[in-house]
Amino acid sequence: MEKLTPEIDELPPQEAAASSQPRPPLNKYALACAILASTNSILLGYDIGVMSGAVLYIKDNLKISSTQVEILVGSLNVCSLIGSFAAGKTSDWIGRRYTIVLAAATFFVGALLMGLAPSYPFLMAGRVVAGIGVGYSLMIAPVYTAEISPAMTRGFLSSFPEVFINIGILLGYIFNYALSGLPEDINWRLMLGLAAIPAVVVAGGVMAMPESPRWLVMKGRLGEARHVLMRTSASEEEAEIRLEEIAKSASEMIGENSSWNGQGVWKELLIRPSRPTRRILLAAIGINFFMQASGNDAVVYYTPEVFKAAGIRHRKELVGVTVIMGVVKTSFVLVSALFLDQFGRRPLLLLGTTGMALSLTGLGLGSKFLEHSAHKPMWAIALCVVAVCADVSFFSIGLGPITWVYSSEIFPIRLRAQGSSLAVSVNRLVSGVVAMTFLTVAKKISFGGVFFVLGGIMVVATIFFYFFLPETKGKNLEEIGSLFEDKYSSTG
Repeated sequence: MEKLTPEIDELPPQEAAASSQPRPPLNKYALACAILASTNSILLGYDIGVMSGAVLYIKDNLKISSTQVEILVGSLNVCSLIGSFAAGKTSDWIGRRYTIVLAAATFFVGALLMGLAPSYPFLMAGRVVAGIGVGYSLMIAPVYTAEISPAMTRGFLSSFPEVFINIGILLGYIFNYALSGLPEDINWRLMLGLAAIPAVVVAGGVMAMPESPRWLVMKGRLGEARHVLMRTSASEEEAEIRLEEIAKSASEMIGENSSWNGQGVWKELLIRPSRPTRRILLAAIGINFFMQASGNDAVVYYTPEVFKAAGIRHRKELVGVTVIMGVVKTSFVLVSALFLDQFGRRPLLLLGTTGMALSLTGLGLGSKFLEHSAHKPMWAIALCVVAVCADVSFFSIGLGPITWVYSSEIFPIRLRAQGSSLAVSVNRLVSGVVAMTFLTVAKKISFGGVFFVLGGIMVVATIFFYFFLPETKGKNLEEIGSLFEDKYSSTG
Protein backbone atom coordinates (compact mmCIF):
# COMPACT_ATOMS: atom_id res chain seq x y z
CA MET A 1 0.00 0.00 0.00
CA GLU A 2 1.36 3.39 -0.96
CA LYS A 3 1.05 6.32 1.42
CA LEU A 4 -1.28 9.17 0.51
CA THR A 5 1.30 11.73 1.55
CA PRO A 6 4.33 13.23 -0.21
CA GLU A 7 7.83 12.65 1.05
CA ILE A 8 9.94 15.68 1.90
CA ASP A 9 12.05 15.37 -1.25
CA GLU A 10 8.89 15.60 -3.39
CA LEU A 11 8.10 19.11 -2.13
CA PRO A 12 8.61 21.95 -4.59
CA PRO A 13 11.66 24.11 -3.72
CA GLN A 14 9.56 27.09 -2.61
CA GLU A 15 7.44 24.90 -0.26
CA ALA A 16 10.51 23.19 1.16
CA ALA A 17 12.01 26.61 1.88
CA ALA A 18 8.79 27.81 3.45
CA SER A 19 8.65 24.78 5.74
CA SER A 20 11.99 25.77 7.27
CA GLN A 21 10.96 29.37 7.99
CA PRO A 22 10.24 30.35 11.59
CA ARG A 23 6.63 30.77 12.62
CA PRO A 24 5.44 34.39 12.09
CA PRO A 25 4.22 36.43 15.08
CA LEU A 26 0.80 35.39 16.31
CA ASN A 27 -1.95 37.76 15.16
CA LYS A 28 -3.65 38.98 18.34
CA TYR A 29 -7.00 39.66 16.70
CA ALA A 30 -7.11 36.16 15.16
CA LEU A 31 -6.11 34.77 18.57
CA ALA A 32 -8.96 36.62 20.29
CA CYS A 33 -11.47 35.37 17.69
CA ALA A 34 -10.24 31.78 18.06
CA ILE A 35 -10.51 31.96 21.85
CA LEU A 36 -14.04 33.39 21.75
CA ALA A 37 -15.25 30.80 19.22
CA SER A 38 -13.62 27.92 21.07
CA THR A 39 -14.96 28.83 24.53
CA ASN A 40 -18.17 27.13 23.37
CA SER A 41 -16.29 23.86 23.76
CA ILE A 42 -16.02 24.44 27.51
CA LEU A 43 -19.68 23.44 27.67
CA LEU A 44 -19.04 19.92 26.36
CA GLY A 45 -15.91 19.51 28.46
CA TYR A 46 -17.68 20.63 31.61
CA ASP A 47 -20.50 18.15 30.97
CA ILE A 48 -18.05 15.27 30.42
CA GLY A 49 -16.11 16.11 33.57
CA VAL A 50 -19.01 16.91 35.87
CA MET A 51 -21.15 13.96 34.75
CA SER A 52 -18.40 11.49 35.72
CA GLY A 53 -18.93 12.49 39.36
CA ALA A 54 -22.58 13.57 39.27
CA VAL A 55 -23.69 10.18 38.00
CA LEU A 56 -22.57 8.59 41.29
CA TYR A 57 -25.12 10.73 43.15
CA ILE A 58 -27.82 10.62 40.43
CA LYS A 59 -27.78 6.82 40.54
CA ASP A 60 -28.43 6.80 44.30
CA ASN A 61 -30.81 9.76 44.41
CA LEU A 62 -33.06 8.77 41.49
CA LYS A 63 -32.62 5.02 42.09
CA ILE A 64 -31.69 4.20 38.48
CA SER A 65 -29.98 1.10 37.06
CA SER A 66 -26.57 0.81 35.38
CA THR A 67 -28.31 0.57 32.00
CA GLN A 68 -30.15 3.83 32.69
CA VAL A 69 -26.83 5.39 33.70
CA GLU A 70 -25.33 4.35 30.35
CA ILE A 71 -28.30 5.81 28.46
CA LEU A 72 -28.11 9.02 30.49
CA VAL A 73 -24.39 9.47 29.86
CA GLY A 74 -24.40 8.43 26.22
CA SER A 75 -27.59 10.24 25.22
CA LEU A 76 -25.83 13.60 25.08
CA ASN A 77 -23.37 12.25 22.54
CA VAL A 78 -26.05 10.55 20.43
CA CYS A 79 -28.25 13.66 20.44
CA SER A 80 -25.26 15.84 19.57
CA LEU A 81 -25.35 13.90 16.29
CA ILE A 82 -28.49 15.92 15.44
CA GLY A 83 -26.78 19.23 16.13
CA SER A 84 -23.56 18.43 14.32
CA PHE A 85 -25.43 17.11 11.28
CA ALA A 86 -27.65 20.22 11.09
CA ALA A 87 -24.84 22.68 11.82
CA GLY A 88 -23.30 22.42 8.35
CA LYS A 89 -26.41 23.59 6.52
CA THR A 90 -27.23 26.12 9.25
CA SER A 91 -23.78 27.73 9.13
CA ASP A 92 -23.90 27.97 5.33
CA TRP A 93 -27.28 29.68 5.68
CA ILE A 94 -27.01 32.09 8.66
CA GLY A 95 -23.22 32.23 9.00
CA ARG A 96 -20.60 30.73 11.29
CA ARG A 97 -20.93 33.34 14.05
CA TYR A 98 -24.70 33.08 14.59
CA THR A 99 -24.43 29.29 14.52
CA ILE A 100 -22.06 29.53 17.52
CA VAL A 101 -24.63 31.73 19.32
CA LEU A 102 -27.35 29.18 18.51
CA ALA A 103 -25.16 26.40 19.97
CA ALA A 104 -24.66 28.28 23.25
CA ALA A 105 -28.36 29.18 23.55
CA THR A 106 -29.44 25.57 23.00
CA PHE A 107 -26.99 24.27 25.60
CA PHE A 108 -28.20 26.96 28.04
CA VAL A 109 -31.75 25.59 27.84
CA GLY A 110 -30.50 22.01 28.26
CA ALA A 111 -28.39 22.91 31.31
CA LEU A 112 -31.36 24.57 33.01
CA LEU A 113 -33.55 21.55 32.34
CA MET A 114 -30.92 19.20 33.83
CA GLY A 115 -30.31 21.41 36.86
CA LEU A 116 -34.03 21.60 37.67
CA ALA A 117 -34.84 17.96 36.82
CA PRO A 118 -37.21 16.38 39.38
CA SER A 119 -37.06 12.94 37.74
CA TYR A 120 -35.11 10.72 35.34
CA PRO A 121 -37.32 11.47 32.25
CA PHE A 122 -36.98 15.23 32.90
CA LEU A 123 -33.21 14.81 33.22
CA MET A 124 -33.12 12.88 29.94
CA ALA A 125 -35.03 15.71 28.21
CA GLY A 126 -32.35 18.14 29.36
CA ARG A 127 -29.62 15.83 28.04
CA VAL A 128 -31.31 15.70 24.63
CA VAL A 129 -31.49 19.51 24.32
CA ALA A 130 -27.95 20.01 25.66
CA GLY A 131 -26.70 17.34 23.27
CA ILE A 132 -28.07 19.20 20.24
CA GLY A 133 -26.25 22.34 21.41
CA VAL A 134 -23.02 20.39 21.88
CA GLY A 135 -23.30 19.00 18.34
CA TYR A 136 -23.61 22.49 16.88
CA SER A 137 -20.64 23.66 18.93
CA LEU A 138 -18.31 20.79 18.04
CA MET A 139 -18.82 21.29 14.33
CA ILE A 140 -18.78 25.07 14.03
CA ALA A 141 -15.99 26.19 16.39
CA PRO A 142 -13.13 24.42 14.51
CA VAL A 143 -14.54 25.46 11.10
CA TYR A 144 -14.81 29.13 12.11
CA THR A 145 -11.33 29.13 13.65
CA ALA A 146 -9.75 27.42 10.63
CA GLU A 147 -11.39 29.91 8.26
CA ILE A 148 -10.25 33.00 10.14
CA SER A 149 -6.68 31.86 10.97
CA PRO A 150 -3.50 32.58 8.95
CA ALA A 151 -1.99 29.40 7.46
CA MET A 152 1.18 29.31 9.59
CA THR A 153 -0.69 29.47 12.91
CA ARG A 154 -3.88 27.64 11.92
CA GLY A 155 -2.91 24.42 13.70
CA PHE A 156 -2.32 26.25 16.98
CA LEU A 157 -5.52 28.30 16.79
CA SER A 158 -7.72 25.46 15.46
CA SER A 159 -6.66 23.21 18.35
CA PHE A 160 -8.29 25.61 20.84
CA PRO A 161 -11.64 23.74 20.85
CA GLU A 162 -9.88 20.70 22.33
CA VAL A 163 -7.96 22.93 24.76
CA PHE A 164 -11.23 24.37 26.03
CA ILE A 165 -12.88 20.94 26.15
CA ASN A 166 -10.10 19.90 28.51
CA ILE A 167 -10.41 23.09 30.56
CA GLY A 168 -14.13 22.34 30.80
CA ILE A 169 -13.42 18.75 31.91
CA LEU A 170 -11.05 20.03 34.60
CA LEU A 171 -13.65 22.57 35.79
CA GLY A 172 -16.21 19.77 35.91
CA TYR A 173 -13.90 17.66 38.09
CA ILE A 174 -13.22 20.62 40.39
CA PHE A 175 -16.94 21.37 40.84
CA ASN A 176 -17.52 17.65 41.46
CA TYR A 177 -15.00 17.77 44.27
CA ALA A 178 -16.26 21.09 45.66
CA LEU A 179 -19.97 20.15 45.66
CA SER A 180 -19.66 16.49 46.61
CA GLY A 181 -20.18 17.29 50.30
CA LEU A 182 -23.68 18.69 49.73
CA PRO A 183 -26.82 16.51 50.13
CA GLU A 184 -27.16 14.13 47.17
CA ASP A 185 -30.52 15.56 46.10
CA ILE A 186 -28.88 18.98 45.62
CA ASN A 187 -25.24 18.43 44.63
CA TRP A 188 -25.75 16.79 41.24
CA ARG A 189 -28.39 19.36 40.24
CA LEU A 190 -25.97 22.18 41.02
CA MET A 191 -23.17 20.35 39.19
CA LEU A 192 -25.24 20.11 35.99
CA GLY A 193 -27.18 23.40 36.24
CA LEU A 194 -24.10 25.61 36.68
CA ALA A 195 -23.21 24.94 33.01
CA ALA A 196 -25.90 27.50 32.09
CA ILE A 197 -23.66 30.34 33.31
CA PRO A 198 -20.77 29.89 30.81
CA ALA A 199 -23.35 29.38 28.04
CA VAL A 200 -24.62 32.93 28.59
CA VAL A 201 -21.07 34.32 28.68
CA VAL A 202 -20.16 32.49 25.46
CA ALA A 203 -23.24 33.74 23.58
CA GLY A 204 -22.52 37.32 24.63
CA GLY A 205 -18.82 37.17 23.78
CA VAL A 206 -19.38 35.67 20.34
CA MET A 207 -21.47 38.69 19.30
CA ALA A 208 -18.25 40.75 19.43
CA MET A 209 -16.56 38.46 16.86
CA PRO A 210 -16.45 39.14 13.12
CA GLU A 211 -17.99 36.73 10.63
CA SER A 212 -15.74 34.22 8.83
CA PRO A 213 -14.12 35.94 5.81
CA ARG A 214 -14.62 32.82 3.69
CA TRP A 215 -18.35 32.74 4.41
CA LEU A 216 -18.53 36.47 3.57
CA VAL A 217 -16.77 35.85 0.24
CA MET A 218 -19.22 33.03 -0.58
CA LYS A 219 -22.03 35.54 0.03
CA GLY A 220 -20.38 38.11 -2.26
CA ARG A 221 -19.57 40.49 0.62
CA LEU A 222 -15.97 41.12 -0.42
CA GLY A 223 -15.63 44.47 1.36
CA GLU A 224 -16.52 42.96 4.73
CA ALA A 225 -14.24 39.99 4.06
CA ARG A 226 -11.34 42.34 3.22
CA HIS A 227 -11.89 44.22 6.49
CA VAL A 228 -11.73 41.00 8.53
CA LEU A 229 -8.64 39.77 6.65
CA MET A 230 -6.88 43.11 7.24
CA ARG A 231 -7.28 42.57 10.97
CA THR A 232 -6.26 38.88 10.96
CA SER A 233 -3.22 39.22 8.65
CA ALA A 234 0.31 40.45 9.30
CA SER A 235 0.15 43.08 6.54
CA GLU A 236 -2.18 44.63 3.98
CA GLU A 237 -0.33 42.73 1.25
CA GLU A 238 -0.92 39.40 2.99
CA ALA A 239 -4.61 40.26 3.45
CA GLU A 240 -5.02 41.03 -0.27
CA ILE A 241 -3.27 37.78 -1.24
CA ARG A 242 -5.53 35.79 1.09
CA LEU A 243 -8.62 37.55 -0.26
CA GLU A 244 -7.59 36.85 -3.85
CA GLU A 245 -7.02 33.14 -3.11
CA ILE A 246 -10.33 32.82 -1.27
CA ALA A 247 -12.29 34.68 -3.97
CA LYS A 248 -10.71 32.56 -6.71
CA SER A 249 -11.52 29.33 -4.87
CA ALA A 250 -15.08 30.48 -4.11
CA SER A 251 -15.75 31.53 -7.72
CA GLU A 252 -14.57 28.12 -8.95
CA MET A 253 -16.74 26.30 -6.44
CA ILE A 254 -19.99 28.31 -6.44
CA GLY A 255 -19.69 30.59 -9.48
CA GLU A 256 -21.38 33.97 -9.22
CA ASN A 257 -24.29 32.68 -7.12
CA SER A 258 -24.42 35.15 -4.21
CA SER A 259 -27.55 33.45 -2.84
CA TRP A 260 -25.74 30.15 -2.36
CA ASN A 261 -26.75 28.52 0.93
CA GLY A 262 -25.04 25.14 0.66
CA GLN A 263 -27.34 23.54 -1.89
CA GLY A 264 -25.97 20.59 -3.87
CA VAL A 265 -23.21 19.77 -1.39
CA TRP A 266 -24.61 16.42 -0.18
CA LYS A 267 -24.85 15.18 -3.76
CA GLU A 268 -21.24 16.19 -4.36
CA LEU A 269 -20.08 14.54 -1.14
CA LEU A 270 -22.04 11.29 -1.16
CA ILE A 271 -23.60 10.57 -4.56
CA ARG A 272 -21.08 11.75 -7.15
CA PRO A 273 -17.84 12.55 -5.32
CA SER A 274 -14.61 13.05 -7.25
CA ARG A 275 -11.58 10.91 -6.34
CA PRO A 276 -9.97 13.71 -4.26
CA THR A 277 -13.30 14.35 -2.50
CA ARG A 278 -13.61 10.63 -1.64
CA ARG A 279 -10.12 10.68 -0.13
CA ILE A 280 -10.85 13.85 1.83
CA LEU A 281 -14.09 12.31 3.14
CA LEU A 282 -12.27 9.07 4.05
CA ALA A 283 -9.60 11.01 5.95
CA ALA A 284 -12.11 13.24 7.79
CA ILE A 285 -14.49 10.42 8.73
CA GLY A 286 -11.59 8.11 9.59
CA ILE A 287 -9.94 10.48 12.05
CA ASN A 288 -13.29 11.30 13.70
CA PHE A 289 -14.19 7.60 13.93
CA PHE A 290 -10.90 6.65 15.59
CA MET A 291 -11.03 9.64 17.93
CA GLN A 292 -14.11 8.17 19.61
CA ALA A 293 -13.38 4.49 18.97
CA SER A 294 -10.33 5.09 21.18
CA GLY A 295 -12.80 5.07 24.08
CA ASN A 296 -11.39 8.28 25.54
CA ASP A 297 -14.77 9.87 26.30
CA ALA A 298 -16.00 6.68 27.96
CA VAL A 299 -12.79 6.34 29.99
CA VAL A 300 -13.25 9.93 31.21
CA TYR A 301 -16.99 9.47 31.92
CA TYR A 302 -16.46 6.21 33.78
CA THR A 303 -13.09 6.85 35.43
CA PRO A 304 -14.63 6.54 38.93
CA GLU A 305 -16.04 3.12 37.97
CA VAL A 306 -12.65 2.04 36.59
CA PHE A 307 -10.83 3.17 39.72
CA LYS A 308 -13.49 1.64 41.96
CA ALA A 309 -12.83 -1.69 40.24
CA ALA A 310 -9.12 -1.09 40.80
CA GLY A 311 -9.64 -0.85 44.55
CA ILE A 312 -10.14 2.88 45.24
CA ARG A 313 -13.39 2.85 47.18
CA HIS A 314 -13.93 6.20 48.95
CA ARG A 315 -15.96 8.64 46.84
CA LYS A 316 -13.85 11.64 47.82
CA GLU A 317 -10.73 9.75 46.74
CA LEU A 318 -12.41 8.71 43.46
CA VAL A 319 -13.29 12.30 42.62
CA GLY A 320 -9.85 13.50 43.76
CA VAL A 321 -8.06 11.09 41.40
CA THR A 322 -10.18 12.36 38.50
CA VAL A 323 -9.04 15.93 39.29
CA ILE A 324 -5.41 14.77 38.95
CA MET A 325 -6.27 13.14 35.63
CA GLY A 326 -7.94 16.35 34.46
CA VAL A 327 -4.84 18.42 35.25
CA VAL A 328 -2.60 16.00 33.34
CA LYS A 329 -4.98 15.86 30.36
CA THR A 330 -5.25 19.66 30.12
CA SER A 331 -1.48 20.14 30.41
CA PHE A 332 -0.72 17.85 27.50
CA VAL A 333 -3.31 19.36 25.15
CA LEU A 334 -1.59 22.72 25.70
CA VAL A 335 1.74 21.13 24.78
CA SER A 336 0.23 19.75 21.58
CA ALA A 337 -1.32 23.11 20.65
CA LEU A 338 2.01 24.91 21.07
CA PHE A 339 3.94 22.48 18.84
CA LEU A 340 1.29 21.57 16.25
CA ASP A 341 2.48 24.12 13.68
CA GLN A 342 6.14 23.36 14.35
CA PHE A 343 6.14 19.56 14.07
CA GLY A 344 3.01 19.10 11.95
CA ARG A 345 -0.16 17.06 12.29
CA ARG A 346 1.13 13.61 11.30
CA PRO A 347 4.05 13.22 13.76
CA LEU A 348 1.98 14.23 16.79
CA LEU A 349 -0.98 12.13 15.64
CA LEU A 350 1.16 9.01 15.17
CA LEU A 351 2.93 9.61 18.50
CA GLY A 352 -0.44 9.98 20.23
CA THR A 353 -2.05 6.80 18.87
CA THR A 354 1.09 4.72 19.47
CA GLY A 355 1.28 5.99 23.05
CA MET A 356 -2.43 5.27 23.59
CA ALA A 357 -2.02 1.71 22.31
CA LEU A 358 0.79 1.10 24.84
CA SER A 359 -1.05 2.87 27.69
CA LEU A 360 -4.27 0.93 27.12
CA THR A 361 -2.33 -2.33 27.03
CA GLY A 362 -0.72 -1.42 30.37
CA LEU A 363 -4.13 -0.48 31.78
CA GLY A 364 -5.53 -3.81 30.58
CA LEU A 365 -2.71 -5.73 32.25
CA GLY A 366 -3.15 -3.85 35.54
CA SER A 367 -6.92 -4.30 35.49
CA LYS A 368 -6.65 -8.02 34.70
CA PHE A 369 -4.24 -8.54 37.59
CA LEU A 370 -6.55 -6.72 40.02
CA GLU A 371 -9.54 -8.77 38.85
CA HIS A 372 -7.79 -11.95 40.00
CA SER A 373 -6.24 -10.50 43.15
CA ALA A 374 -8.08 -10.44 46.47
CA HIS A 375 -5.64 -8.02 48.16
CA LYS A 376 -5.49 -5.20 45.52
CA PRO A 377 -1.73 -4.48 45.77
CA MET A 378 -0.75 -0.81 45.66
CA TRP A 379 1.61 -1.24 42.69
CA ALA A 380 -1.23 -2.56 40.51
CA ILE A 381 -3.53 0.30 41.55
CA ALA A 382 -0.71 2.76 40.80
CA LEU A 383 -0.17 1.12 37.38
CA CYS A 384 -3.85 1.63 36.53
CA VAL A 385 -3.83 5.27 37.64
CA VAL A 386 -0.61 6.02 35.72
CA ALA A 387 -1.88 4.14 32.63
CA VAL A 388 -5.18 6.09 32.61
CA CYS A 389 -3.28 9.38 32.94
CA ALA A 390 -0.90 8.31 30.14
CA ASP A 391 -3.81 7.28 27.91
CA VAL A 392 -5.64 10.62 28.23
CA SER A 393 -2.31 12.48 27.88
CA PHE A 394 -1.42 10.81 24.59
CA PHE A 395 -4.99 11.46 23.43
CA SER A 396 -4.48 15.14 24.25
CA ILE A 397 -1.22 15.18 22.26
CA GLY A 398 -2.67 13.56 19.14
CA LEU A 399 -6.28 12.62 18.42
CA GLY A 400 -7.85 15.18 20.76
CA PRO A 401 -6.74 18.47 19.18
CA ILE A 402 -5.71 17.22 15.73
CA THR A 403 -9.10 15.70 14.86
CA TRP A 404 -10.73 19.14 15.06
CA VAL A 405 -7.86 20.84 13.22
CA TYR A 406 -7.60 18.28 10.43
CA SER A 407 -11.26 17.69 9.65
CA SER A 408 -11.97 21.45 9.55
CA GLU A 409 -9.12 22.31 7.18
CA ILE A 410 -9.05 19.59 4.49
CA PHE A 411 -12.44 20.23 2.84
CA PRO A 412 -12.61 22.80 0.01
CA ILE A 413 -14.55 25.99 0.77
CA ARG A 414 -17.84 24.84 -0.81
CA LEU A 415 -17.85 21.53 1.05
CA ARG A 416 -16.24 22.60 4.33
CA ALA A 417 -19.23 23.26 6.57
CA GLN A 418 -21.37 20.30 5.52
CA GLY A 419 -18.41 17.96 5.03
CA SER A 420 -17.20 18.78 8.54
CA SER A 421 -20.72 18.30 9.90
CA LEU A 422 -20.85 14.81 8.37
CA ALA A 423 -17.46 13.88 9.87
CA VAL A 424 -18.41 15.27 13.30
CA SER A 425 -21.73 13.39 13.12
CA VAL A 426 -19.75 10.16 12.82
CA ASN A 427 -17.66 11.35 15.78
CA ARG A 428 -20.79 11.89 17.89
CA LEU A 429 -22.45 8.63 16.84
CA VAL A 430 -19.40 6.53 17.74
CA SER A 431 -18.94 8.46 21.00
CA GLY A 432 -22.55 7.76 21.97
CA VAL A 433 -22.35 4.07 21.09
CA VAL A 434 -19.11 3.63 23.07
CA ALA A 435 -20.42 5.56 26.11
CA MET A 436 -23.74 3.68 26.13
CA THR A 437 -22.16 0.23 25.89
CA PHE A 438 -18.94 0.67 27.89
CA LEU A 439 -20.21 -0.66 31.23
CA THR A 440 -22.24 -3.44 29.62
CA VAL A 441 -19.27 -4.68 27.59
CA ALA A 442 -17.02 -4.36 30.64
CA LYS A 443 -19.37 -6.63 32.60
CA LYS A 444 -19.14 -9.21 29.81
CA ILE A 445 -15.39 -9.18 29.18
CA SER A 446 -14.13 -7.12 32.21
CA PHE A 447 -12.49 -3.69 32.21
CA GLY A 448 -9.18 -5.33 31.35
CA GLY A 449 -10.70 -6.94 28.26
CA VAL A 450 -12.20 -3.62 27.12
CA PHE A 451 -8.84 -1.89 27.43
CA PHE A 452 -7.11 -4.59 25.37
CA VAL A 453 -9.73 -4.12 22.63
CA LEU A 454 -9.27 -0.33 22.68
CA GLY A 455 -5.50 -0.79 22.48
CA GLY A 456 -5.95 -2.94 19.37
CA ILE A 457 -8.17 -0.27 17.80
CA MET A 458 -5.38 2.28 18.34
CA VAL A 459 -2.93 0.02 16.51
CA VAL A 460 -5.31 -0.03 13.52
CA ALA A 461 -5.70 3.76 13.80
CA THR A 462 -1.93 4.27 13.65
CA ILE A 463 -1.72 2.24 10.44
CA PHE A 464 -4.66 4.14 8.90
CA PHE A 465 -3.19 7.56 9.71
CA TYR A 466 0.23 6.58 8.36
CA PHE A 467 -1.16 5.66 4.94
CA PHE A 468 -4.14 7.96 4.41
CA LEU A 469 -3.48 11.31 6.10
CA PRO A 470 -1.11 13.72 4.30
CA GLU A 471 0.59 16.56 6.18
CA THR A 472 -1.23 19.93 5.98
CA LYS A 473 1.13 22.08 8.07
CA GLY A 474 1.74 25.60 6.73
CA LYS A 475 -0.59 25.36 3.72
CA ASN A 476 -3.43 27.76 2.95
CA LEU A 477 -6.88 26.19 3.08
CA GLU A 478 -7.18 26.74 -0.66
CA GLU A 479 -4.00 24.68 -1.29
CA ILE A 480 -4.80 21.63 0.83
CA GLY A 481 -7.06 19.95 -1.73
CA SER A 482 -4.06 19.28 -3.99
CA LEU A 483 -2.64 16.91 -1.34
CA PHE A 484 -5.44 14.46 -2.08
CA GLU A 485 -5.03 14.44 -5.87
CA ASP A 486 -3.59 11.57 -7.91
CA LYS A 487 -0.06 12.97 -8.17
CA TYR A 488 0.54 11.91 -4.55
CA SER A 489 -0.75 8.39 -4.87
CA SER A 490 -1.39 5.77 -7.46
CA THR A 491 -4.14 4.23 -5.33
CA GLY A 492 -7.80 5.24 -5.51
